[in-house]
Amino acid sequence: MLSELMEKLMLSSVWELGALILALAYLVLAAHQRQWCWLAAAVSCCVYASIFWDAKLYMESLLQVIYVLMAGYGWWQWRHQGSAVEENQRGHHYSLKWHLTQWTWVSVAAVITALLLQRYTDADAVWLDTFTTAFSLLATYLVTKKAMETWWYWLVIDSVYVYLYLSKGFVATAMLFVVYLALVVYAMYRWRVDDEPAAQAT
Repeated sequence: MLSELMEKLMLSSVWELGALILALAYLVLAAHQRQWCWLAAAVSCCVYASIFWDAKLYMESLLQVIYVLMAGYGWWQWRHQGSAVEENQRGHHYSLKWHLTQWTWVSVAAVITALLLQRYTDADAVWLDTFTTAFSLLATYLVTKKAMETWWYWLVIDSVYVYLYLSKGFVATAMLFVVYLALVVYAMYRWRVDDEPAAQAT
């Protein structure tokens, strides 16, 4: 099984591997709350938008385009805010009621979008593609706000992505998301450690 995965990895395109490296750079930099993470994200997403469009994962392709826009917003937002803990004390730690409200409208929007794609396009893996796209946008918004709970979202979303990308033959990208799962746990730890001095100072 491992040898088969490695063989498929070697067949991955240069573009996919390049986007993979930049996507890893994004998460590592984000874990350390470095603003340059957004530049790495923007370039990676531009490449992935083209790759996913060719694979008929239209919602994933659209997601990458939106990610580029959100990367710009994230760059601007991080320039004007402090650490994750500092931001949480300014109101960027969201209540369960807030999350339930977002889950409701995001799910409704995802269902409507999936039904339209299923009826009017030749999109593949419509339901997984649409729901992961919708909730990834919500999770990315939480990253721009440096809300600690964003990492819980990514643990679930990235697990689903591993299956989705393997099923589409994007072995390198699927392996990236396996690494992502470990990095998400690291990011949760890193944000808390980095922000302990800020929390103690208040």
